Amino acid sequence: MAGSGWTRREFLTGTGLLVLGGGVLGCTRTGDGGGGDPLEEARRSGTVQVGIAGEAPYGFTDETGRVTGEAPEVARAVFRRLGVGDVQATQVDFNQLIPALNAGKFSVVAAGMFITPERCKNAAFSIPDYVAPTAFLVPSGNPEGVATFEDVVRKNLAVAVLSGAVEKDYAQRSGVPESQLQVFDSQNALLQAVVNKRVYCAALTGISLHDLVQKNPGAPVEVTPSFTPVIDGKPEVQAGAFVFRTDDTGLREAFDTELKALHDSGEWVRIASPFGFTQENVPPPDVTTEALCAAS
Repeated sequence: MAGSGWTRREFLTGTGLLVLGGGVLGCTRTGDGGGGDPLEEARRSGTVQVGIAGEAPYGFTDETGRVTGEAPEVARAVFRRLGVGDVQATQVDFNQLIPALNAGKFSVVAAGMFITPERCKNAAFSIPDYVAPTAFLVPSGNPEGVATFEDVVRKNLAVAVLSGAVEKDYAQRSGVPESQLQVFDSQNALLQAVVNKRVYCAALTGISLHDLVQKNPGAPVEVTPSFTPVIDGKPEVQAGAFVFRTDDTGLREAFDTELKALHDSGEWVRIASPFGFTQENVPPPDVTTEALCAAS
């Protein structure tokens, strides 16, 4: 995302609370209402509040002022199936999404948040919504033929990674030495590093890189086919999901049922494809929330 200095995977501070598509919520609790059923309350009111972090293509406000992105659009489809017609969004800093959820400012996080063991200690994740394999941003034509971190090591190439993102860890654990790693604070900086030949390539999720290239059509770069890094014999799977308060089991289970139905029917791909997601991003059956929460 050109010009963005943070991503859904980082814990940096930014702007304050911004309410989109609804009234100001302040500290008003939503959904549980001090012990009620959040799904039934949403059905009665016809409205559910979700939290986003303002990052394309996951959840953002477009030029018309409409909240959109993969996660809000999938949430709208799920909640329609649950009898709730209006999904309103509150935008907060990424690192405040789970605290704001638990404080009752909204009932669901719809921000493409990756499932991690640490986050699972503080909230409950839906079934995986999507998987996000890694890819490289490379010069047009990919003259060095880079496809994996092992290629970066073998060819002694410089690679850019995003501050706070998992790709630095993947690179280091794959054997890329510090002397070949350069860390940048924004996706646009990754792009410029490749264009200006400060590095040969930049590593990030394929979804994010394709979005970056789409927004910079004149840049002489391309995105390699996505792959899942395998380190010490273990696939390093990145999966995003929706997030709920731990006690809101009924809402989460109902949401899971309809989300799975969207995956199984192919409707999810239709909804998500305008944001760069493909069938490749549909989670396979062996990628589960339980396994990702328990991962070391």
